[in-house]
Amino acid sequence: MSDREVIRRHSKSFALAAQLLPRQEREWAEALYAWCRAADDRIDHAPDPTSAAAALVELRTEVDDVYAGRPVTNPPATALRRVARACGVPKEYPLEMLAGFETDVRGAHFLTEGELLLYCHRVAGVVGLMMCHALGVINNDALLHADHLGIAMQLTNIARDVAEDWVRGRLYLPAEWLGRRPEFHEPLCDRLFAPAVRRCLTLAERYYRSGELGLDYLTPRCRLAVATAARMYRAIGTEVAAGGYRPSRGRAAISARRKLSILAMSTFKLLLELFFPSRLQPFVESEWHHSYP
Repeated sequence: MSDREVIRRHSKSFALAAQLLPRQEREWAEALYAWCRAADDRIDHAPDPTSAAAALVELRTEVDDVYAGRPVTNPPATALRRVARACGVPKEYPLEMLAGFETDVRGAHFLTEGELLLYCHRVAGVVGLMMCHALGVINNDALLHADHLGIAMQLTNIARDVAEDWVRGRLYLPAEWLGRRPEFHEPLCDRLFAPAVRRCLTLAERYYRSGELGLDYLTPRCRLAVATAARMYRAIGTEVAAGGYRPSRGRAAISARRKLSILAMSTFKLLLELFFPSRLQPFVESEWHHSYP
């Protein structure tokens, strides 16, 4: 399966956004997505925790081989090598992602908001960092905003998938939001979880706002693609909110018509920005210092 087929099969939103990128940047982005998707699947589809732990060891070895120049035959690892060499993606990024997957292998249980944010940084924020390299942007301020956009999107995922994660024995909402650490033999209670889901999406909005500040560092076509993907994810949060933040309502999704509407709105907004440019919004480091441990 090609990198493009992987993204089309697993994420229609990302696939649509990727089509907006210039050809070379699209190929790098699709290759990175293919590796991230394959790594995630090897953990999630493992039949038991022991197999998942073994898969994690194999993934770390593959990353070592990729960056040491040793032979790799796994197509996703080959894709990672191709992007790492061409775009200068630091080895620390994929290793940091695997550190996040280790949390899933152990069983995700967070006590504090800080622990949740660290996890989101590892499994999604570093995707934003890698994508920055793929899109040719390595400005330090831009990297921070890309990290925050990834965190925002992961928080949206968590708010959307509470019921699915509960069935799998995972809970990403921190205990301090819930007032206690519920046990998985308990029924999924909307009254307990809905306020925490709402808090999760409120926190996501803060990170989306930071993520938006990084769009101005991108070329127009790349800006359109990233903005479209971010707004589609943000719209998922709106759907969760419309359902009263209740996990029992099932997985929220947005329609193809809504996606096209978001694309049209993003295009119009980009044209306004190009014809009526404004100064880059100031970066306020103090607001984001120590966002997570």
